[in-house]
Amino acid sequence: MARSALTGTRIRERRTALGLKQADLARAAGISAAYLNLIEHNRRRVGDALMERIAQAMGVDPVALSEGAEGALFDGLREAAAAAESEGGALYQAPDLDRIEEFVGRFPAWAALLASRQARLAALERVVEAYAERMAQDPFLLTSLHEVLSAVTSLRSTAAILVETEDIEPEWRARFLQTIQEESLRLSGTAEALVGYLDEMETAETGLSSPQEQLEAWLEARAWHFPEIEAGEASVPDLIAGAPELASAAARALAEQHLAQLTNDARALPLETMHAALADLGPDPGAIVARTGAPLAQVLRRLAALPPGQPGLGQPGLVICDGSGTLTFRRPAPGFAPPRFAAACPLWPLYEALARPTQPIRALVDMAGRLPQRFLTYAVSEPRPTGFDGPLLMRATMLILPAPAEATEAPARAIGASCRICPRADCPGRREPSIVSGAG
Repeated sequence: MARSALTGTRIRERRTALGLKQADLARAAGISAAYLNLIEHNRRRVGDALMERIAQAMGVDPVALSEGAEGALFDGLREAAAAAESEGGALYQAPDLDRIEEFVGRFPAWAALLASRQARLAALERVVEAYAERMAQDPFLLTSLHEVLSAVTSLRSTAAILVETEDIEPEWRARFLQTIQEESLRLSGTAEALVGYLDEMETAETGLSSPQEQLEAWLEARAWHFPEIEAGEASVPDLIAGAPELASAAARALAEQHLAQLTNDARALPLETMHAALADLGPDPGAIVARTGAPLAQVLRRLAALPPGQPGLGQPGLVICDGSGTLTFRRPAPGFAPPRFAAACPLWPLYEALARPTQPIRALVDMAGRLPQRFLTYAVSEPRPTGFDGPLLMRATMLILPAPAEATEAPARAIGASCRICPRADCPGRREPSIVSGAG
């Protein structure tokens, strides 16, 4: 059932019209009055099961409290309002969010335009985030930018000599002119290669360059789930064959390794076992480990590989790194995008697990943004022996889930996508200034 962020407003209005006290409605719905208060002030989402109980307690149809297909439009307008508020200014006037439904009803075209502009702005911000991360870590970009700066410096110094020196011998003038020509060609060639590289990042068939990124694009196209593996009918070559995202042999090799891991996990923890555990225990990795006896890392991977729409899981994220901290697998969760190259604070629980081998780590985190979101992360590292004389390798795994309702008031760790785009100006762990307005 699609609902906008103002479902709580409708619940409050209907409760008031019926003359019900907040405490009475909360008791009938099986929740606390404090949590109902958060819902009515549009600070917490309402799941389908809870919506049914609230509607039943008030004797109304749940559809009367939901908001249909306009939910995405309302959310877009709320995000636009939050963006304007973060930019602030002396003349800024906060919009009246309680009248957002009236605005959409009276001016649907203007509302759609504002929401679409906000969506476009958010998409461009994600592009800037990706470019900023690449510019800080990508060897090709670093080398190309160095070449551009070197060529520009050479051109400026050579041109300055020609302009400022009145009497210069023809032989030296010719040499300087030749230097200008050579540096101009070097600059244009480097700039052309740089532009082509950036264009390829956005317009190539996969939009990605490394084998790991190609693997992630393929998995995302499959919704991170393979029914063929769950049914025991998987043929790895058939699953990989013809996948346009797997453009390189290295990416196909990574896909084979990933499918082999998925197959082993599915055999150890069949879909029926996981469904029963979720129904009885909820998305609690520790409880599932206690019931099944499976390793925690395997349970974390299995939860992230279940079919979409599992209760309590939402759209989970999963990150895996080796002992050096290099990410070997990256599945972003909505609102929680781990950095692809840099080591940023969203990975703190993962690295903390590396520092405390085999000890489970659970961390509640608040991701910075115009609409801050809260997540619950589970992480663990496991040794990977390579024989009696081989090195002991480590692998850390972190599962990312939306925070449950009962964790709304608990202390949480403040994090951001990366220092370069994080709006938290007073963060004690900041390593570089932010390009976000107001953050330095």
